[in-house]
Amino acid sequence: MTTDPVPSPRLAALGRAGSATRDHVSQLQRGYRADESAAVARVAQIRRGAGRPIDALPELWGLTGLERLYPQGRTGPSDALAENAMHTAVTLWSLHQQSHREAGMHRTSGPQLGGAVRQLMPSDDIDEPLRKRFVRAGAAPTFDILGQRLRELVVLLRREAVPLDYGLLADQLYRWQLPDGRGEVNRSWGRSFHAYRRPRSTVGASAEQTAEHTAVDRSDTDPYTDKDQS
Repeated sequence: MTTDPVPSPRLAALGRAGSATRDHVSQLQRGYRADESAAVARVAQIRRGAGRPIDALPELWGLTGLERLYPQGRTGPSDALAENAMHTAVTLWSLHQQSHREAGMHRTSGPQLGGAVRQLMPSDDIDEPLRKRFVRAGAAPTFDILGQRLRELVVLLRREAVPLDYGLLADQLYRWQLPDGRGEVNRSWGRSFHAYRRPRSTVGASAEQTAEHTAVDRSDTDPYTDKDQS
């Protein structure tokens, strides 16, 4: 009997923005989880940018890893799109990782956005307020508004320690800005939402308990007041 080949690791499939984001976030995450003071301070600074456009935060120059987009020291016509994508992904990760020393909230080949959101819901039901937040992200009319709406979802993922593949997210954010790219990204997010299946070890958890844990906490929605916690 023949079997399907093992899929190639997503690590090799990332584009420019995704690869740069993966490398920078992985380095920061190691330092943060090891409680290295420099890494903790840097992540706290970067977190101020979560949900805010890149051109509003010159104080983050040199912190979010954008230099990794230019290994040859040359720029090109698509640079602004890659910078937007990487800035958004790195700042969202810094918010997501806040207070989590026990696990990394970036996971290479981990969940993408739709599957991660579905993990917050009961296994046999749809959390309607959360679904509407997910839909709002998919319906964002501009990239800046998309960043704000993704921030709302990341706050909820942080609370339940549900990770994301931030390299993949950065590549998706890059494609979102291309002509006809928004539909491709939305299809991918929707597919991952519908295809998610809870691991067998957690299927027995009651829907009531899961729903209680995933109810929206409105105290978490203030966009720019997060402070690092030990």
